[in-house]
Amino acid sequence: MKKKLISEFLGTYFLVFAGTGAVVIDSITKSLTHVGVALTFGLVVTALIFTFGHLSGAHFNPAVTIGFLIHGDINKKEALYYIIIQIMAGITASATLLCLFGNVATLGATLPSGSWSQSFLLEFILTFFLMMVIFGSAVHGKAVKSFAAIAIGATVGLEAMFAGPICGASMNPARSIGPALVSGTTQHLWVYIVATILGAGCAAIIYKILHEK
Repeated sequence: MKKKLISEFLGTYFLVFAGTGAVVIDSITKSLTHVGVALTFGLVVTALIFTFGHLSGAHFNPAVTIGFLIHGDINKKEALYYIIIQIMAGITASATLLCLFGNVATLGATLPSGSWSQSFLLEFILTFFLMMVIFGSAVHGKAVKSFAAIAIGATVGLEAMFAGPICGASMNPARSIGPALVSGTTQHLWVYIVATILGAGCAAIIYKILHEK
């Protein structure tokens, strides 16, 4: 269990550090662009799944952990520990960025560009399909699991690319909680917690229905 929690902490830390760090650095240098930020998120997820997938399952995301819990791939106690360590890692990563750069670009906090309801629905849909890709590529018995990291990372990058300018494309409560708390930008945080958990939970339920014998 200790190895799993260390893996989840390190993976979530670097996911938030690199992903939101790309937002901060782009705000300072104007060099990455939105496409570069989206690619950073997709590539870091791919690399981290290859690195830690065999140790902890490479969740790095409380919504994904809840999806696995509903699907029956993890027990309640382990899921609770995973979620706590993921949130701690996200906060620590944002605190590191604050020390390095100051409170630039709200440390990459996710904020709706339009209405909260628009971002809520987008986050639900994005997380739903991310969770379906995770189940299909990493859990299903017939999946080619050695390629799961590429499928999941590509999905994260793709969704961040087209939806990021509208809703932030969080798909991950830990990714949103860290920057929001450390930067003090918490007014829409609930959207990125509730919508992502509902999206992953619904995906787990529907995936179970689709694969009932």
